Amino acid sequence: MIRVLVVASSAGAGERLARLLRANSNFDVTALPAGARPRHEGLGDLEPDVVVCDLESDDHELSRVLLDWAEAGEAVILLSDDHSPQSAREALRGGVRAVLPRDLTQHELSAAVEAVAAGLIVLAPAETENFASSRGPDANGGPAVLAESLTAREVEVLRLVAEGLGNKEIAARLAISEHTAKFHVASILGKLGAASRTEAVMAGIRRGLIII
Repeated sequence: MIRVLVVASSAGAGERLARLLRANSNFDVTALPAGARPRHEGLGDLEPDVVVCDLESDDHELSRVLLDWAEAGEAVILLSDDHSPQSAREALRGGVRAVLPRDLTQHELSAAVEAVAAGLIVLAPAETENFASSRGPDANGGPAVLAESLTAREVEVLRLVAEGLGNKEIAARLAISEHTAKFHVASILGKLGAASRTEAVMAGIRRGLIII
């Protein structure tokens, strides 16, 4: 049983999240009333495995509380309308485990909770593309995270590798030559520091490049 705590900027969003999550019998769901802003130590009695938060863009108070929880080690899933690579990068740097859109289906939300509870980092496909293609130093002048070194095409190839496709099948799927597919796979292995296709897939999952 996965203990899930729901926090939201609005009552309607919180009720929707709780309803979707309670459809999964493997989740024990607790929803905080809209406007509740407990400190991290206030979560002690709840002991959630995963915190799911629907955050409105102008709710700066909840945003600060959420980052405090993430920095304290809580497994936080952030649902937001802000899909910019910089926002996703800042949230992940702050300890958030998943950055996803607010309009997830019940299946997508359940999959995200299960993945985060298992220790994975999760990004939506569209956000992964933006995140992976937004290269260069971050806003603070530091180096870009490793996941950003993959091009959008390499992320696409990596996902096909995760599906078990060989170079020939990847080439056919993407309408490229087998030689080009082989080149992309070799580049992915090098950038992820992987010795095999399996290691590359595992690295991609850990970095949120592959959604399971």
